[in-house]
Amino acid sequence: MADRIVLNTVSYHGQGAIAEIVNIVKDKGYKKIFVCSDPDLVKFGVTAKVTDLLDGASIPYSLYSNIKPNPTIENVQEGVKAFKEAGADSIITIGGGSSMDTAKAIGVIITNPEFEDVRSLEGVAPTKNHAVPTIAVPTTAGTAAEVTINYVITDVEKERKFVCVDVNDIPDIAIVDPDMMSSMPKGLTAATGMDALTHAIEGYTTKAAWEMTDMFHLEAIKLISKNLRGAVDNTPEGRKGMALAQYIAGMGFSNVGLGIAHSIAHTLGAHYDTPHGVACAMMLPIVMEYNQECTGERYKEIARAMGVEGVDSMSQDEYRKAAIDAVKQLSKDVGIPEKLDKLKEEDLDVLAKDAFADACCPGNPRDTNVEELKELYRKIM
Repeated sequence: MADRIVLNTVSYHGQGAIAEIVNIVKDKGYKKIFVCSDPDLVKFGVTAKVTDLLDGASIPYSLYSNIKPNPTIENVQEGVKAFKEAGADSIITIGGGSSMDTAKAIGVIITNPEFEDVRSLEGVAPTKNHAVPTIAVPTTAGTAAEVTINYVITDVEKERKFVCVDVNDIPDIAIVDPDMMSSMPKGLTAATGMDALTHAIEGYTTKAAWEMTDMFHLEAIKLISKNLRGAVDNTPEGRKGMALAQYIAGMGFSNVGLGIAHSIAHTLGAHYDTPHGVACAMMLPIVMEYNQECTGERYKEIARAMGVEGVDSMSQDEYRKAAIDAVKQLSKDVGIPEKLDKLKEEDLDVLAKDAFADACCPGNPRDTNVEELKELYRKIM
């Protein structure tokens, strides 16, 4: 079977990149923009950095911001209704994974209305038409939703998250401007940055990894290790490095999948509303320890990319431990907690079954089962 790479048609990078939006909209001939952003970004003026450009160019738009941090089926269905009422022909989504995941689902359903229940999009969705033309502007350096073919929606009724994988959902254009990320607080910067590291490490070790995605993932690990601490301290260099790093990680994992750190993180978000990046960061070193016997020499390259010296003189056990320790140290340095107080023993059956059924689970380098997943949860109790 052939390996496949799906990326944006065009992406723009660097400080001030959002200035390209007006020209893009005019060149594409879009008549009415549906701006999809979350309420906090609207409240604190981040969304306005883009809508002010539209206002200045007299480009009509409608703003939709009824989006929760873990976007729900209802958020998507209300967004579909709002899009239709606005008479829009394109989307600009501004935000992190929540805004972008919502926009992806809206865009796909508008052009594939037979999926309007949202739940039928779970897994590899058999949509026929590409989503509404979309420009994605990330405000966090972590999810890489602007360059992936994945999105995650929460089913509140069933207390679960489900992953949708669809080449038709990828935004046509990505605008990756570190200035749009400068208002992120330290905690969110740390969490989203560790999410990006989890993308890179899980993508590098997943069963589907191959030479091209290896290139992306190793460079992303290197950039994250070098820049995340600075980004948390809000240095321009750190912000710029993380903006690029998370996008590069997305270029890789979107095309080869992830593993059980993400499967577990999805369940923690659905049951306890745990921030996704925090859940990923807590689970990443635990899952790395669990997977290490199935990774060949890959932890040597992870350790090297994370700046560990002398890896070529280390034994296999030593460089595997060095890679895991480097991840633990970075997580500690940026203030990620090691334990989740909300997690209870009586919840483990449901959590483990949901994680085992998660779309990311089959890509894990080590085959797992419900009982072993329970043991992994217990390590953060």
